Amino acid sequence: MRFAFKTAPQHTTWADMLAVWKAADEIDIFESGWNFDHFYPIVGDTNGPCLEGWTALAALAQATQRLRLGCLVSGIHYRHPAVLANMVSAIDIISGGRLELGIGAGWNEQESGAYGLPLGTPRERSDRFEEACQVLVGLLSQETTDFDGKYYQLSGARNEPKGPQRPHPPICIGGSGEKRTLRTVAKYAQHWNFVGGTPELFAQKRDVLYAHCEAVGRDPKEITLSSHVRLDPDGGPARVAETAAALGEVGLDLAIVQLLPPHTPAGLEPLAEALAPLH
Repeated sequence: MRFAFKTAPQHTTWADMLAVWKAADEIDIFESGWNFDHFYPIVGDTNGPCLEGWTALAALAQATQRLRLGCLVSGIHYRHPAVLANMVSAIDIISGGRLELGIGAGWNEQESGAYGLPLGTPRERSDRFEEACQVLVGLLSQETTDFDGKYYQLSGARNEPKGPQRPHPPICIGGSGEKRTLRTVAKYAQHWNFVGGTPELFAQKRDVLYAHCEAVGRDPKEITLSSHVRLDPDGGPARVAETAAALGEVGLDLAIVQLLPPHTPAGLEPLAEALAPLH
């Protein structure tokens, strides 16, 4: 099994988060680091501080040498996918080809409403997300892109320079909707992220994903399967290892450990030691 960590930039400081990433960059068991893409905290006091994810990610790319990195995940309605494609290419270049493109259909009604960003019905979100995936793949892999959809229209659109990863940075889609989201994963993603839950629920969603892969002619082995695994004070690293092992028995490839604030590098070594037997 492979391992990663996530520092959601909520209720924390840049200095604390940066210290964790710099320390993790020196610990080989962690293959990647992730933040999230929200403007309000989604845990605890939603009036609290929350750093913007993509800006922070660009800085973290400069502060690290080895870790792959990404937002887990970006609500597609926050930015036009053409704008996001340019951001992706820039950070892929800045990081030397270490970026993972994490995207989702969007769900947060509070911040969407506060900022006047149309979220839409579940069906509208799925339709928009499907279009956005096509736009992103085109702009990240083709010289020019034309697209005439309901939500997005592009004419001879360019995105230069592109990043070093070909045909584009790996696309990670987060979400577990069985009819639409997992079908979109099968069509466009190289990585599926399960938000977290029991091994039984993970296995159910995995089977639905694999059925969609068969329907679209995709080899499911091409898709990395990951899940959030929360590190909390009560269970500690041992509980993380236990949860990861149970998920590994039903096909998990990558366990992404959620580190709760206050962020400190002190707990990384004990966590790495607990996970080492599974690696």
